[in-house]
Amino acid sequence: MQGFYNTSIKAYGMALKLASNFNEKAKLWVDGRKNWEEKIASKISETDKVLWVHCSSLGEFEQGRPVIEALKENYPTHKIAVSFFSPSGYEIRKNYQGADVIFYLPLDTKSNAEKLIKVLHPEILILVKYEYWFNLIIELHQQNIPTIVVSSIFRESQNFFKKDGNNWFAKKLSLINHFFVQNQKSKDLLDSINITQNTIAGDTRFDRVKQIIHQDNELDFMNDFKQNSKLIVVGSSWPKDEELFVNLINQKLNNDWKIVFAPHNLNDAEINSFQNKINQKAVKFSDLEKTSKQELIDSKIFILNTIGILSKVYSYADITYIGGGFGAGIHNTLEAVTFGNPVVFGPKYKKFQEAVDLIEVGGGFSIANRHEFDTIMNRLMNDENFRKESGKKARDFVQNSPNATKIILEYLDDICKS
Repeated sequence: MQGFYNTSIKAYGMALKLASNFNEKAKLWVDGRKNWEEKIASKISETDKVLWVHCSSLGEFEQGRPVIEALKENYPTHKIAVSFFSPSGYEIRKNYQGADVIFYLPLDTKSNAEKLIKVLHPEILILVKYEYWFNLIIELHQQNIPTIVVSSIFRESQNFFKKDGNNWFAKKLSLINHFFVQNQKSKDLLDSINITQNTIAGDTRFDRVKQIIHQDNELDFMNDFKQNSKLIVVGSSWPKDEELFVNLINQKLNNDWKIVFAPHNLNDAEINSFQNKINQKAVKFSDLEKTSKQELIDSKIFILNTIGILSKVYSYADITYIGGGFGAGIHNTLEAVTFGNPVVFGPKYKKFQEAVDLIEVGGGFSIANRHEFDTIMNRLMNDENFRKESGKKARDFVQNSPNATKIILEYLDDICKS
């Protein structure tokens, strides 16, 4: 199996090199890994003490960010290294100030693993959620450098749990020193294959979103737009999500309510197509400079065709809807509900533990079609007690979650020396 794994890794690298000739993301993946040793060596000296966090992409970075920031604060004499596998993480966070060196993880060959550990010489590797590169894990184990996983989550269908754990993948997984898992099910699965070095710590994303309500979330344009209205915020929406709102906007949106749409893809053609389907004037963020205050006040629909401020906009919401549930899967619900808003989303949510839990506690609602959408939206918009009670359940779900970062840092204190 080791031979098959190595062959697969090399084949994957070759495929990406070929794809880089016509695919921009593949080109970033390939070009970003050129001269990686020199890039790391320019930031890390032989005498530096290094703590290393690896994130697959942007979502895992945000999940690991509370840990990264805690490491920076608790170990000021160490350097913090952050690696990414995907361009969608690296290209957005390559200038993040909380790390001393940020780099693309090289392809997981045995040779690359040896070179990487030599140039980086970390005291520990912290993997966020998942993504197990086995040559790297083996090499770290052989050099007695601990590897831990934070916010990890497992499903029965994964290769680790086949043949009751009597397989190559499970044996390599057992080389990891500790797993900080999100839930009891993940702990039970690891225990079932005799990987008992695990602790239920919860999800580190909760630690971050708890902080959001304490930041300055005020936005002048949102104050002007919302006024005294009730507000629905539709976060990371796709066309199939937006389609559900057309009838609500055209026939059922009374004077008490306004809606903000934050499209996942800032595609002008898709945005214009949506605008053409509704009978209400919509103001776009990109048009704010040429929009008067009165026009903003009079508008019922606002399209947030920008990035970076959605979490602040959620603070103005009375109801939230999170997109993606009619596609690959829903986007982040936690930023929305931390402000005490009920959340509605489509049917593709079951891989997201927080969404499952939100439904269970009564703060989240999944819909599979227009009828279900109309039913829950009608109740949330017209039954104030139900809306506020659902929002309170959602907020309490976030605020009462474990402090995962604190649990992880207590473990790290025994490994990392200041």
